Amino acid sequence: MKISARNILKGKVVDIVKGTTTAHVRIDVNGTIVTASITNESVDDLGLVKGMTASAVIKASDVMVAVE
Repeated sequence: MKISARNILKGKVVDIVKGTTTAHVRIDVNGTIVTASITNESVDDLGLVKGMTASAVIKASDVMVAVE
């Protein structure tokens, strides 16, 4: 697989919570949890289950910073 995103964080799926249409997939990347919101259909298509290896691929055009 080739992908243009350069921020690929390999980890382990620790939780999958499906909602009506969207699922929250939590991936443990060296002790830091990264949460992705993807469709339930994508969870099924990827065959995601707790305990499997998966990568969080991050592609952002903007990063915002805020302070009080």
